[in-house]
Amino acid sequence: MDFGQLIVTAPTPAGKLRASINLGNMILASRVPPQGDPFGVSVHLTRAFTEHLAVELELAVFDAAGKSVEAISNERADIGFLAVDVLRAQAIAFTAPYLLIEGFDLVRDSSSITAKRDVDQPDNRVVEGKGSAYELFLSWALEAAQTVHEPTSPTVVQTFVGQELEIAAGVNNDLRPMPADCQAYGFATSGSWSSSKRSARQRTRGPAAPAVLHQFLEEMKESGFVSTSLARHEIAGASVAPFA
Repeated sequence: MDFGQLIVTAPTPAGKLRASINLGNMILASRVPPQGDPFGVSVHLTRAFTEHLAVELELAVFDAAGKSVEAISNERADIGFLAVDVLRAQAIAFTAPYLLIEGFDLVRDSSSITAKRDVDQPDNRVVEGKGSAYELFLSWALEAAQTVHEPTSPTVVQTFVGQELEIAAGVNNDLRPMPADCQAYGFATSGSWSSSKRSARQRTRGPAAPAVLHQFLEEMKESGFVSTSLARHEIAGASVAPFA
């Protein structure tokens, strides 16, 4: 098999690109109405990668990051766009990051929480989306505070308000619209909530598949494709990752 063949067959052993799209993070992908076609930065990149490989595209759309991870791990999808994590990396090979996403903690105006050091306290309950990068981060970052797991990230604010919890954690878009008596702190600037989004592939594909995808993403960053896609989809709270 020559290198030209390897570029296509390593990422797409089924002869088409099966892409796992996570709707649980609105910075990456959304769809309106609920049954409409998905759109967003990850979908935009996926379609461009499909054109690059000159293969057919099959989208597998999920409402939570955990389900997207499972699809890739179980080889029901060839590619996904996820935050890197030690546990995920056991079954999934990650490229260098293409996005840096700022995370936030949402609290009420009357709250005494004004810095990341105030979050991890015994009386605090932190709600986040199950299977999201923030759940994985909080699982080892929090020692004293309690965590409340929502099935998907977009329902975090609803639970935060309905159960009168102290803190809601997630990306900027997931915490909107913000309740009138609340404010969101971007603790990522101090290193607490930084999250890099990387493209991922099943480890059983060997080193060729992530190498092909890594090269493609670096070209997309350098050409301005990623930054243009962020602007096109009116995404705030995310920036293009540095070149690897």
